[in-house]
Amino acid sequence: MEMDFERCYRAVDSRDQRFDGWFYTGVTSTGIYCRPSCPATTPKRHNVRFFPSAAAAQGAGLRACRRCRPDAAPGSPQWDVRADVVGRAMRLIADGVVDRDGIPGLAARLGYTERHLHRMLRAEMGAGPLALARAQRAQTARILIETTGLGMAEIAFAAGFGSVRQFNDTVREVYAIAPSELRAARGRHPAPVGAGTITLRLAYRPPLHAQALLDFLSVRALPGVEEVRDGTYHRGLRLPHGAGQVALTPADGHVAATLRLADLRDLAPAVARCRRLLDLDADPVAIDATLGADPAFAPAVAAEPGIRVPRAVDGFELAVRAIIGQQVSVTSARTTLTRLLAARDRVDPGVDGTHGDPTDDSGAQPGGLRGFPSAEEVLGVPDEGFGMPVGRRETVRALARAVAGGELDLASGGDREETVRRLLALPGIGPWTAGYLAMRAFGDPDVLLPTDLAVRRGTAALGLPDTAKTLDAYAERWRPWRSYATIRLWRAA
Repeated sequence: MEMDFERCYRAVDSRDQRFDGWFYTGVTSTGIYCRPSCPATTPKRHNVRFFPSAAAAQGAGLRACRRCRPDAAPGSPQWDVRADVVGRAMRLIADGVVDRDGIPGLAARLGYTERHLHRMLRAEMGAGPLALARAQRAQTARILIETTGLGMAEIAFAAGFGSVRQFNDTVREVYAIAPSELRAARGRHPAPVGAGTITLRLAYRPPLHAQALLDFLSVRALPGVEEVRDGTYHRGLRLPHGAGQVALTPADGHVAATLRLADLRDLAPAVARCRRLLDLDADPVAIDATLGADPAFAPAVAAEPGIRVPRAVDGFELAVRAIIGQQVSVTSARTTLTRLLAARDRVDPGVDGTHGDPTDDSGAQPGGLRGFPSAEEVLGVPDEGFGMPVGRRETVRALARAVAGGELDLASGGDREETVRRLLALPGIGPWTAGYLAMRAFGDPDVLLPTDLAVRRGTAALGLPDTAKTLDAYAERWRPWRSYATIRLWRAA
């Protein structure tokens, strides 16, 4: 979104929550920055500045509004649409790469020098990578202060700060209040279940068709990894510093998330992955406006607004699922995957013979949910554990070797085009599998799967062209939201 003053000011004047996360409103007379939808009195024009990021507003000396909580706004949907270096950098920063590997690690992942990366982010976001990561640390610290009973020193290091002093200074600068006062102002909320448990709200732009997400995930849920129960999605997570579990419950205006983490440094990446899984940063109004303009989709869009693309918390997991799901039903793929998981558990049963050590980074957590096997674990599964044709088994192993060897980056911050090219070079992976991964693992919003059987059934049900060539041509009118059209075609089928 271009920072056009008139357009931004009209959004602020109308308190339009659709623009939350797109930009931030700085009020020079009060020294604060807000969401566009902040309920406070609209500031006068000559007192307003607009910023492309919270970090840019903080760099201008402004503090976060305590009323509208701008740091809790949904992320900008442009980072899904954009596959360029800035878009990839923003996704990687959200996943905590700067906290784990520093600016050199981020630059190396992107293939640019630190200086050039800083220049690009500064030009588009109004802040460099360190300032952007610092803004995220401040938000993580606020969540931990307000929702846990941890000491401030523990929170400082869990949020990614290098020292307690740096933590104190940043919180004071961003929120204009000391960490202890921030906790007192919100009341003390110790973790409801125990150490490492955090509850928070994940904001989204309405509308959200939550039932469609839960339906999709429920049908494909793998025993021991994930389940949908009583309107809540539960799953195990494999995170950079250890294991985790999450329970996600859609509610009015937000998704309630309860995270149980072996290492609290994983809070930011866990939140980023949960948001990505449920596609919470999408702009459903823009998507539905484009698809609803097609008479074939108009009734479905009116009946079910806010359909999202169910994505993934783990690119390797989704790649294995996609390979095993080639030319078989969802039920058959689930049966085969369950057998693979059982074989993994026989190789690595954990300390109790069932669920593993909750502090071990193999992905085990109490409660029976483990993260999906890593590439290394899959390579350790014997032939009989795969339960699939030899060719498909070797494709899974070739994928695992490429990921384990660092030749293939299936994270959301990878280069989409390069990753698809490398995937297609692996034996047994064709355009359908690569496209499916681009849509769900890499977050590309503009993927059509014209050869997919369910897509063709959906097009036939809606009276649309149902051959790959004619559908490809017809679908040009759905750009840049063809991934969302694909989901709607699946539902029509």
